[in-house]
Amino acid sequence: MEHPLEKFTHCPACGSPMWTENNWKSKCCHACGFIFYSNPSAATAAFVVRDGHLLVARRAKNPARGTCDLPGGFCDHGETVEQGMARELREETGLEARRLRYLFSLPNIYEYSGMKIHTLDFFFRVDVDADARVQADDDVAGLEWVPLADVRPEAFGLMSVRRAVEKFLDQS
Repeated sequence: MEHPLEKFTHCPACGSPMWTENNWKSKCCHACGFIFYSNPSAATAAFVVRDGHLLVARRAKNPARGTCDLPGGFCDHGETVEQGMARELREETGLEARRLRYLFSLPNIYEYSGMKIHTLDFFFRVDVDADARVQADDDVAGLEWVPLADVRPEAFGLMSVRRAVEKFLDQS
């Protein structure tokens, strides 16, 4: 597997090219001593279920553009995963989460801008009002309420989301 900092060839602290692998997740500068660890980024995804239907998003952008997805995204600095989940849900669907219930997490590698970003994806079940209206926005091309019996994990383009959908359906 490619080192997570492979694309970084110079020390970000001093600019030296004496920037080498320290271990499987860090690099070290032999000029100034700076060590940088590539720890996973926190991301969220929501299982929004209403009347036996799952809210399924269609990805508007790469990676996996055009495939099915769950509403969610990366957490911002200073946010908890719960705050990040609520914000992403609002940005992508217009929904306000009445209640978030943490389900499980899965590691993932998210390819973006030619890099492999290691993430830790947190999955939630989200309750919304029965009459809540959804509106695709941000990086979502469309939203659809799909009967749980018709949800097909292979239609989901991101590996961790696909595995999460399989796990969720097995538990439902």
